Amino acid sequence: MVEKLKLKISPAVAAYVRPAVSTAEKLRGLEAAAEMVPADQLMLFFCLMRDADDLIKAAATVAFGALPEKLLAEYVRESKTHPAILDAIARHHHTWPDVVAALLENEALSPQAAGFLKRFTALDEQLLDTNTGESADQGSDEEGLVEELSADDEEPLKDADDSDEDEPGEVEEQDEEFLSKYKMAQIMGIAEKIKMALSGDKEWRSILIKDANKLVSGSVIKNPRITEAEIHTLVKAGVQNDEIMRLICSNKEWIKNYKIRKALVENPRTPVQNALRYLATLGEKDIASYAKSKNISSVISTQAKRMLLSKKR
Repeated sequence: MVEKLKLKISPAVAAYVRPAVSTAEKLRGLEAAAEMVPADQLMLFFCLMRDADDLIKAAATVAFGALPEKLLAEYVRESKTHPAILDAIARHHHTWPDVVAALLENEALSPQAAGFLKRFTALDEQLLDTNTGESADQGSDEEGLVEELSADDEEPLKDADDSDEDEPGEVEEQDEEFLSKYKMAQIMGIAEKIKMALSGDKEWRSILIKDANKLVSGSVIKNPRITEAEIHTLVKAGVQNDEIMRLICSNKEWIKNYKIRKALVENPRTPVQNALRYLATLGEKDIASYAKSKNISSVISTQAKRMLLSKKR
């Protein structure tokens, strides 16, 4: 089912979103957006995210998600815009505190988006206070909230009559059938991937941690939302990126986690000096198992035997 969403758009935006505009011209429009004023940038991306062409839709979604936090926060505070655009900002940028604060102060924000942001903020505070096991469970809650907002946004929307733009136009409000995040990652540039790695949700992190570019995969580890459960899973899975291992070993908070230290000892990519240091902090039962194990490096196994002999003396 397709609903009509009436918006007033400027001539600069209309040039790229009229029905007769070709795919190539729309792609040029996404590139030209960098020279537009913020209001036109957002309107163009918003319109093209609802384009019938999957390529245009995906490219516009990536561009919308890559908008700077400061620009978005200022736009939300200073501009009059349609609630549907505010909802889209909430859905794509709910991890940015300044943007969230600006959205919640905007009276045009829909009740659904406001409720989502408030619950998400509360969930974020819980994630910071809970232990590793609880954090892993909360991740599914976070994704559920995003899905809930997306579903609410598909309801019919009222016509906008408070825009200051010049030229009226209509945009088809279609069901949110965007390309999967995996397919989107395949067409994203390095800069866009790094930005998403630093701020994206759990699904984005699981995709981009496998990226061949070390700057991208390394940025996932710097994402403030990544949990200890995810770090433990990464190390247990035998991550092959030495830079990721270095970043994990340099994080004092993660190293306090016994399971992560144990996984690092068992991972052959862990620098030997780090692995030996973590080995010394493990329980006697684990040390004894390493002393007998043939599935661990000889250096670790030998040191485990020495530690056991030392304790028996």
